[in-house]
Amino acid sequence: MRTKSVVPRLRAKKRLFKRVKGSVGGRRRLLRTAKESIVRAGVFAHRDRRRRKRDFRRLWIIRINAAVRQRGIRYSQFIAGLEKIGCELDRRTLSEMAILDPTGFDAVVVAVRKALGLPEPAAA
Repeated sequence: MRTKSVVPRLRAKKRLFKRVKGSVGGRRRLLRTAKESIVRAGVFAHRDRRRRKRDFRRLWIIRINAAVRQRGIRYSQFIAGLEKIGCELDRRTLSEMAILDPTGFDAVVVAVRKALGLPEPAAA
């Protein structure tokens, strides 16, 4: 007698279609297409979890660079000065400081200038 695996197969299909919920057309309705779209989505998700870290770091560096250039110093000098004074602040924190707490960021820049022996910028 032939064994039927109807219930497990339906359960697996139900799980699969639950994962493609929100897709359009055949990606939501057709089994083979749904499987392919799940695999593809998994590949994109894996890649972009790693990519997000890079993208945010780039954003923070751009923000810090803009903020320190307004204060008359280059980004590379600023980072070198931070290492020299032993500052433990990461780029994310510095970026947030530059936006939300300009006076605190100014204090950090002044400390970096002093450590590097750079003169204060001329008042505008």
